[in-house]
Amino acid sequence: MPADLSYHDHRFRPAPDPAPRRRFIIGITGASGVMIGVRALQLLQPLPGVETHLILSAAGLRTLRAETDLRPEAVRAMADHVHPHGDIGASIASGSFATDGMLVAPCTVKTLSAIAHCHGDNLIARAADVCLKERRRLVLMLRETPFHAGHIALMDQATRNGAIIMPPVPAFYLRPATLDDMITQMAARALDLAGIAVPELHRWQAESPA
Repeated sequence: MPADLSYHDHRFRPAPDPAPRRRFIIGITGASGVMIGVRALQLLQPLPGVETHLILSAAGLRTLRAETDLRPEAVRAMADHVHPHGDIGASIASGSFATDGMLVAPCTVKTLSAIAHCHGDNLIARAADVCLKERRRLVLMLRETPFHAGHIALMDQATRNGAIIMPPVPAFYLRPATLDDMITQMAARALDLAGIAVPELHRWQAESPA
C-alpha cells in the first residue's frame, strides 16, 4: 500500500446513504387475528422511506391458511425483507442493526412469555428483545381471552421490560361498518404506538357539547 494511503483514508470509507430508510419489523405468530399483521404490512408499503422486515412463524402460516385466502408468498411479497423464524443470526437479531421498532401482530401467549423472560430462541423473540435492550418501541398485540393470572403476570413483566401491550380491541366509537374497517384501525393504531403514522388512522375528534 502506498505510504500516503491508510485504512482511515476517505477513499476507503463507504459512501454515506443519501436517504437513510426507516427500518421496521413485523412479527406474525400463530394467534388468531393474523390479518392485523398483514394489514400493518399493507399500510407500510406505500410509505416512502420505510423498509419492512417480516418474520412469519410456522404457526402464523397455519393461522394464515385458516383465517384468510392469502397465499404465504403473497404476504412475504409485501415486505422488503423476509427472515426465517429460526434464523437467530439474521441482521435484525443484532442491536447494531438500527431499526425504528417492532410490532408483533398477533402475539401468542408463548411469544409474550419468551419476550417477558428474555428467552430469544427464535427470531421473533430475539428481535423483540433487541428492541427492548436498545430502547426501541415494541408493540405486542396479545390475542387471548379471557386472561388468567399467569397471562396478566406475563403482561406486567413485558411492560416492565419496556414493551407496549396492545390487545386488538376494536374502536367502536368510530362505528366501523365492516370487519375490514376494524382491522385497518387496529393495525394503524398499533403502528402509531410504534412511532409510525399512517394516513388510514382515524383519530378521535371531540365534539363540543350541544
